[in-house]
Amino acid sequence: MASALEVRYKVIIFYDGYCPLCVAEMKHLKKRDKQQKLTLVDIQDLDFKKQYPELDWHALNARIHGMRDDGTLITGLDVTYEAWKTVGMGWLYAPLRWPLIRHVADVFYTLFAKHRYTISYWLTGKKRTCVRCIPEERIPEKSIPGDANDK
Repeated sequence: MASALEVRYKVIIFYDGYCPLCVAEMKHLKKRDKQQKLTLVDIQDLDFKKQYPELDWHALNARIHGMRDDGTLITGLDVTYEAWKTVGMGWLYAPLRWPLIRHVADVFYTLFAKHRYTISYWLTGKKRTCVRCIPEERIPEKSIPGDANDK
């Protein structure tokens, strides 16, 4: 019998596979996802539009999105918190969702999302893996081992 405290849902995370920091976070999440409750979907995958035609790629590219089991879309730091909570480390990001901190954190996240390629380069020394990150003009890249895009 499962514990009442056990997280019973799965979360789909739509992330930017051309963002070095985003990819690094997905790798860390995947490593901690022992119960396989997360599905990681690279929005840069060539088949993305075919798999998720109802989702707006440009909105997903502007900020991280997630989808709960009930179909509810969540964005930004709500996705980050939900993902880490799902793998048992929600306490680490919980303060970012507290009422007074939430608004300030969300402003900083919006700035990060807008400038994620530059910030990724500053922090990792890695550049994004495309010149123009537009679905119809992309060259496929290797995905994260074990994610939803592995064939």
